Amino acid sequence: MDQIKDAIESGGTGDDLAGLAIPDTYRAAHTLRSEQEMFADMASADKDPRTSLHVGQVATPELAPDEVVVAVMASAINYNTVWTSVFEPLSTFFFLDRFAREGHWESRHRQDFHVVGSDASGVVVRVGNAVRNWKPGDRVVIAPVVTHDQDPDAHEDQMLAANQRAWGFETNFGGLADLTTVRASQLLRKPTHLSWEEAAVNLLCAGTSYRMLVGAHGARMKQGDIVLVWGGTGGIGGYAVQMVLNGGGIPVAVVSSPERAEVLRELGCELVIDRKAEDYRFWSDEHTQDESEWRRFGKRIRSLAGSDPDIVFEHPGRETMGASVFAAKRGGTVVTCAATSGYSLEYDNRHLWMKLKRIIGSHGANMAENAETIRLLDRGAIQPLLTETFALDNVGEAARTVQQNRSDGKVGILCLASSEGQGIEDPEKRERIGEDRITSWSRSFAATKEAVND
Repeated sequence: MDQIKDAIESGGTGDDLAGLAIPDTYRAAHTLRSEQEMFADMASADKDPRTSLHVGQVATPELAPDEVVVAVMASAINYNTVWTSVFEPLSTFFFLDRFAREGHWESRHRQDFHVVGSDASGVVVRVGNAVRNWKPGDRVVIAPVVTHDQDPDAHEDQMLAANQRAWGFETNFGGLADLTTVRASQLLRKPTHLSWEEAAVNLLCAGTSYRMLVGAHGARMKQGDIVLVWGGTGGIGGYAVQMVLNGGGIPVAVVSSPERAEVLRELGCELVIDRKAEDYRFWSDEHTQDESEWRRFGKRIRSLAGSDPDIVFEHPGRETMGASVFAAKRGGTVVTCAATSGYSLEYDNRHLWMKLKRIIGSHGANMAENAETIRLLDRGAIQPLLTETFALDNVGEAARTVQQNRSDGKVGILCLASSEGQGIEDPEKRERIGEDRITSWSRSFAATKEAVND
């Protein structure tokens, strides 16, 4: 691995990289099958990724004809990494075993370890003999959608394929590692003006937000639409706010602190609701929702935006779904991609059917949507949400930070990259887009944290 790292950092050619041996093992963050029950009967908040995420050597898988080996320079923490690390809502070894039943090459994924991570940037170092569009030396980002072209539904939309899987969550050999083996169909060109860690943190969340709001399979946001965004400074929420602004919409962002509200205002989102300061309590007890709180929330949105939201960007799930369905305008759309506060959702269906509203389920993004997302990043139309970067050896602490909601935006992980700021190929382009714009998210959060500490 040292030879591969040195070749990349010294500007070695693709031929140089192709001539280097791929090691039999590599360093990776992983969970262990033998520890699946380690958190049994514990409350979710007490399940600590620092005890279940291990960083050590794992075996390098055999390369399939349609796959590539990528030297991972940087990766990111997503909430699915937290789920894997605490074995919720079920152990992801179930996913690996299911995937392994699909065929010979898929059987490699049934291991007693699970290498996690669903985002990465890096350099191609080896290609299978069926790979056409990629070669050693190519600098890439990796999309998390894993599928193949033998399912007819995949030709309409990859995300409809029955065998669609999330890389590093429902498959093995994920991105929180020094190497990863992925299908060539997952690769896109790395934006040339971004560092490794800036490029690594985007696709899972930004692609999800693009599909939910902009893509043909989502809410189809148009200019002037009012969009309510839950978690406006989180991973998918932060990209959603940018895409609404970039597309001529009007975001109304919901956050949980005055510092987070100020960050969004500095970035151009003028309409912000601090849900903690305004003390919304959508549930009067664990079984009963309080419609008067929905009405108070809807009135607050109208006071800011002038009308009910055309689109509600929903992902908290149980805690907020009733309010989201109520708040959407007559004929409006609720688009949902997750349920981080609980999967069993309740809402008053009268507010849905009698006011002709829609609920759209959305999951990930297909490669066309991911490519459009990267194009926006590459043009500087949207910016990375990187706010903090850890070394791979500290991945457990990074996951704990995300689990406890102590992070904003995205948390990056340096894998083979020895320090932050490496990997920028086009400094002139970076200067044109503007250093202040590219790093605005991280600088804004650093400033607010400093102010709080003072």
